[in-house]
Amino acid sequence: MDRRGDGRDHAHQRPEGVSDVAVEALGALSKALETTERARGHLYSFHQLTGTADFELDRAASLLREAGHEEYARRVETEILGRNVIPGHWTFQIVEAYNATYYEAFKALEEEVRGRLADGRDHLYEAELKEERRTRGHPDHTAGPGSPREPA
Repeated sequence: MDRRGDGRDHAHQRPEGVSDVAVEALGALSKALETTERARGHLYSFHQLTGTADFELDRAASLLREAGHEEYARRVETEILGRNVIPGHWTFQIVEAYNATYYEAFKALEEEVRGRLADGRDHLYEAELKEERRTRGHPDHTAGPGSPREPA
């Protein structure tokens, strides 16, 4: 982080020649990717919750059978248990298709743009915002982990 001993976070400083608009664009691209990461997490939640529900159907069918409702137990097992959530797809296939079709392409493009425009440096927009907002000399407002405390 601070390789020069001056307390500044050099890993997050804007490279020479990168404009304000480029930094803002990289920030917007990063925010969009972070939002996609959250959406992807929800997709994994959907996948796991649906799988959990499917396994709970075994218990429901067993209890229906024990309660003397054989026909409903059979219907749960044959109509819902193991059913596709959309035509031809279980949730793992939706996750795989999302990753292959959208997520991986988005992540690769963001990396390429950041690599070309900012020497691969991440979160330049946020780092500059941090520098604007932190209080110099305050122990909880240092530039980065392990940075020395600065005079007020």
